[in-house]
Amino acid sequence: MGRDGRIVLLLAGNVMTGRGIDQILMHPVDPALHEPLVRDAREHVHLAEAVNGPIALGAAADYIWGDALAEMDSAGADLRIVNLETAITDDGVPWPAKGVRLRMNPANIDCLLAARIDACAMANDHALDWDRAGLNDTMQTLRAAGVQFAGAGADSNEAWAPARLPLPGRGQLMLFSFAAKSSGVPSGWSSGTRRAGIALLPDLSEATAGQLTEDIVSRRGPDDRVVVSIHWGDHWGLGVPQAHRDFAHRLIDSRAVDVVHGHSSHHALPVEVYRSKLILYGCGDLINDCEGTAEHGSLRGDVGCLYIVTLRSGSGRLDTLDIVPTQTRQFRLGTVDAAAQEWIGQVFASDPSLGEQPVRHGAQRWRLRVSA
Repeated sequence: MGRDGRIVLLLAGNVMTGRGIDQILMHPVDPALHEPLVRDAREHVHLAEAVNGPIALGAAADYIWGDALAEMDSAGADLRIVNLETAITDDGVPWPAKGVRLRMNPANIDCLLAARIDACAMANDHALDWDRAGLNDTMQTLRAAGVQFAGAGADSNEAWAPARLPLPGRGQLMLFSFAAKSSGVPSGWSSGTRRAGIALLPDLSEATAGQLTEDIVSRRGPDDRVVVSIHWGDHWGLGVPQAHRDFAHRLIDSRAVDVVHGHSSHHALPVEVYRSKLILYGCGDLINDCEGTAEHGSLRGDVGCLYIVTLRSGSGRLDTLDIVPTQTRQFRLGTVDAAAQEWIGQVFASDPSLGEQPVRHGAQRWRLRVSA
């Protein structure tokens, strides 16, 4: 069992360390882009500088995490898990007919190590931006750095298998990572018997949920906890599709899954506690290089969140969810201002049908505590 019968997970959404972020680190890759409007990754740095001022090049590995590092350390999490939305490669060719292709130089992997990331979800719409050679580089770099991953592999067996992370006491955390086509994943990225790729869901049907949970049950032990990480849905918009709700509920109903860790949207979405289990429908971007272009109407991509999830070791039931918002300035995570806090509150209040939502808890935190 975990300490005092509790397990603490630190979860975050999209961590995009490519393009402009890569350019300010110690070992930037070739800045050439293959986007319709921007042809040089350094232009994203200039756009951010126009908003919040100059950004020094050759930044230290921990620079991008800024004030969030202290928050992450104070959380005392047993495990830290993010959705890695960047190919880690200086090789490969850009995937054809795709608007945005992201990559970071493998020599900059220390920016993930600076935050002590334990595992990455990799089933998303940027894993094969630089084709299968880029995916292979990404996996090799993560393995060499001691960072586990799920959702991608040299074949379907590896891509659909979980990362297994030891927990204090007995048991392990099993992290599964899947992507839905609705997040913009090309169908050609699906892994196969002899084809590298990601774990791409055929749909969000009852049958697919049943197949997934049957596989999870066959793999998990009596003391194991399970997080299913899903990249799904549009990049912008506060509405949670009914298909997402139904799929998440089916996973929880199976009693095989303890936390649904959703992401794709560039901003946070409301949460749900269903049958005492946590569903994060959209964790938003934590790190991106969109500082100069991070708003979409009233929606904000410059405001990210750290999700500190405390579970009961024996059952996986949610005990407490703490959310620490962050705000990006000069490609660095900092504390949020009053307007950002107000906006976070509007997000959580946007769909009353999802039930109780986090409320302000002190100056810089939101909290949702589940009654015993």
